[in-house]
Amino acid sequence: MKSSSRPQLLRVNRRGFLRHVARGVGIAGVGILGGVTLLPAACSGNGRSAGPLLPGDENGLRLPPGFTSRVVAVTGEVVEGTNYVWHSAPDGGATFATDDGGWIYVSNAEVNFGGGGVGAIRFSSDGSIADAYSILSGTDRNCAGGATPWNTWLSCEEVRFGEVYECDPFVSGSQGVVRPALGVFNHEAVAVDPIGKQLYLTEDERDGLLYRFTPTNYPSLSSGLLEAAEILDPSAGGEIAPGESRGIAWHVVPDPSASSQGTRFQAPLATAFDGGEGCSYRDGSVYLATKGDDRVWRLDTGSKRIEIIYDRASSSTPILSGVDNVLATPGGDVYVAEDPGDLQIVALKPSGEVEPIVQVTGQMGSEITGPALSPDGKRLYFSSQRLPGTTYEVTGPF
Repeated sequence: MKSSSRPQLLRVNRRGFLRHVARGVGIAGVGILGGVTLLPAACSGNGRSAGPLLPGDENGLRLPPGFTSRVVAVTGEVVEGTNYVWHSAPDGGATFATDDGGWIYVSNAEVNFGGGGVGAIRFSSDGSIADAYSILSGTDRNCAGGATPWNTWLSCEEVRFGEVYECDPFVSGSQGVVRPALGVFNHEAVAVDPIGKQLYLTEDERDGLLYRFTPTNYPSLSSGLLEAAEILDPSAGGEIAPGESRGIAWHVVPDPSASSQGTRFQAPLATAFDGGEGCSYRDGSVYLATKGDDRVWRLDTGSKRIEIIYDRASSSTPILSGVDNVLATPGGDVYVAEDPGDLQIVALKPSGEVEPIVQVTGQMGSEITGPALSPDGKRLYFSSQRLPGTTYEVTGPF
């Protein structure tokens, strides 16, 4: 287990914090989804259909009509106009507005043996690249994570004794602060509920748990209460079915440091989630994906009820497979990146329709990671993790 000794982070962008709290925004989120109807078209983040995917463009991306792409970074190459060499295995990501009208895209490096960390690309207001730099280094397998309403990035280590690092996207060369109170386990992603002032975390294990963290003094993450979710079964039989809503109970994890017992074994009544993946919040709902059963879930944080909004096994036309990173958009869609599937980002719409919005071609054996919309909602960033790792920007009427 790594030492938890780090300098005390972090400058807080107060204006950004207040703006996000007022809107009830974490990384992203969305309203309630109903049953699943599958259509072979693409859709935008505002819930409108954008049309079928066209043949691959010059960057190998299949996009809807009216959308364009560019490559902004490639593993092992210097980011254009900067001195920063883009990291290997780009994974989870998010964007942050800057005071000059630009924005920053952060990207994890899912690399073992101390080779992990987080890179950042800063964009000017016109979309040109202004800078690129590291905001965390020397960590292990930084997989997904989550943005906070106070403008920091929580980077999660996907290893047995993994921890969460709180990073400052605005400071070149900064080093994140480890937050052991969020638990020591095989972390995947985290989403912040600014209304309930709590965090939700997924665990990438076949018998992993869904965790909730309540800070002692929100938004400080230095201490607090870690709990694990139990899906209640009033009928005392059978698994939760797609479209069915169940209550949630929360059980204390006594030793988040896992000094003598793994966190997932400390709450015997907690429900196992089969391979927890992406996690995203908006408007009172947390969305999460589980790769072992190809499901996407919605947890209502107010009513403490959970439901399955997508289940590949019960879908008549399973367009979405290999669920991974999740991004819930301001317009009402939930974007789900595939690993491996056919390398698409697929939108779950409020109507229940399931539609691809982008597909990477010619890179089978890779996975799609890090979907994030620019603050103005006009650009989508994501990566193909391998062959080589490539980070893209797609511009269009999202």
